[in-house]
Amino acid sequence: MKNSCIVCNMGHSNTEIDVASLRTPELTWERVRSQVDHVIWPDGKRIVLLAEGRLLNLSCSTVPTFVLSITATTQALALIELYNAPEGRYKQDVYLLPKKMDEYVASLHLPTFDAHLTELTDEQAKYLGLNKNGPFKPNYYRCLGFPETRESCVVKNFLLWNWSSFPLPHTSA
Repeated sequence: MKNSCIVCNMGHSNTEIDVASLRTPELTWERVRSQVDHVIWPDGKRIVLLAEGRLLNLSCSTVPTFVLSITATTQALALIELYNAPEGRYKQDVYLLPKKMDEYVASLHLPTFDAHLTELTDEQAKYLGLNKNGPFKPNYYRCLGFPETRESCVVKNFLLWNWSSFPLPHTSA
């Protein structure tokens, strides 16, 4: 590697950079700042190691924690839905996340904005042609999102995956 090259992990796991082999008495670690280290060899050559070799997009928080919370909540509920679904409900395909679930995730995050939902009156529900308990948008609705509002639209863009549609390759003995 070239002197002062920047080494980071954009892969799938924390094992793609052998950080353990860099933690030897011969090499010096110098903390530059949070998530940035110089690993220095005895001859003075060095690498700049980001996030101690961990996944960069997760370690260096390129996404606001609020968005990560929405993402994790949505994925967890989607997995629970797939696990609890009766046999045959989901074929090997990709499905839109049910709008009711999408709106539930959004409602869980309202306190972040010091916001709350009000319940539709019978008259409002009738006028809008909606159930008072939702869902409040049709399943095909997708928020386009503008830069200043994208975080509030993140929930609208998730898919419910039937993981069995991605079987592991068959291996022979």
